[in-house]
Amino acid sequence: MTEYGFHASHEQFTPRALLDALRAAEAAGFTSGMCSDHFAPWSSRQGQSGHAWSWLGSALEATALPMGVVTAPGQRYHPAVLAQAAATLTQMYPGRLWLALGSGQALNEQITGDRWPSKEDRMRRLVECVDIMRALFAGETVSHDGLVRVEQARLWTRPEQPPALLTAAVTPATAARHADWADGLITVNQPGDAHQDTLAAYRDAGGRGPAVLQAHLSWDRSRDAALKAAHDQWRETVLGSDVGWEIAQPVHFEQAARFLTPGDVEPYVHVSDDLSEHADWIVRAGEGFDRVMLHQVAADQVAFVETFGEHVLPKVGS
Repeated sequence: MTEYGFHASHEQFTPRALLDALRAAEAAGFTSGMCSDHFAPWSSRQGQSGHAWSWLGSALEATALPMGVVTAPGQRYHPAVLAQAAATLTQMYPGRLWLALGSGQALNEQITGDRWPSKEDRMRRLVECVDIMRALFAGETVSHDGLVRVEQARLWTRPEQPPALLTAAVTPATAARHADWADGLITVNQPGDAHQDTLAAYRDAGGRGPAVLQAHLSWDRSRDAALKAAHDQWRETVLGSDVGWEIAQPVHFEQAARFLTPGDVEPYVHVSDDLSEHADWIVRAGEGFDRVMLHQVAADQVAFVETFGEHVLPKVGS
C-alpha cells in the first residue's frame, strides 16, 4: 500500500512553522516526512531557507515519523561532513532517516566560491561522494583524491545500520545512470505523468528499493486562490532543469520566470479547491510509487495537513 507523507519546504516557510506543521501532519495521519535542503530560496517572495540538518534533529525528536532529506554532497557539504551528520542522527534515531542525493544546483552550492562544475563532472562527483560516504558508514578510514578530496577521514560515531541513500532524479537518463548505487529513487511529479518514465527507467536499469514521489499541489478555499498561490510560490521552479541547475541567485530566477503565467505553472502543480479531485490526482500520479510526499505550495500548512488528513487520506487509502 502506498504511504503518504508531508514535505517540509524550507525555502518557503520558517523552521518553526514547519515543525508545527510536521507535528500536525503526524496527528492528522501522515506516516512520514521529508524536507528540502536549500541555502537560498527560489525567489525573494518565498523568502526563507532554514538549515535542514539543524531542523531534522528537532523533527526526529518532536515526532515518531521517518524523515528524508534531499541534499547534495560534494561542494557546499563535504561528503565526510555530510556522512557524519547523517550517522549521528541515525545513531540517535535508528531506522528513521533517509537521504536522497543529487548533483546539486548553483543556487545552493556556489556560495563556497569554488567553480561550478559541468553537469557531467557533477554527476561523476556525486558517485565519488556516494562511495566515500558508504565507506565511512562501514567504519573505514578514507583517503581519496579525485573530484573531491578526503584525507584519513573516519567516523567515530556510527549507527548499527547506515541510512538509506536514494538517488534524486528528474529525468529517466539520470535515474538509470545512478540505479546501480541507489537504495531507492525520489523524483517529482511532471506534466503528462512523465515521472512514470523516470521510475520505469530506474527499474529497467536494475534500481532497487522504495520509489518516492514528491507531489506538488496547491489547495485553497477557491480555485482562483489556489492558482494564484501556485503561480506566486512555484513559478521559478518550473524552468527547465538545464536552466534551473545553473542559475545562482534568486533575483535571476525571478527575472527568468517573469513572463511565466499561471497557466504555465499549472502542469507542474496540481491546482484545485476540490478535495476529491486532489485525492484522485494523488492516486493517479503516485501509481507505482511506494511513498507520495505531499507538498502544499500554498501558505497555510497546518490547515492543509488537517484538512487532507480528514478528507483526502481516507480516500487514497492511507
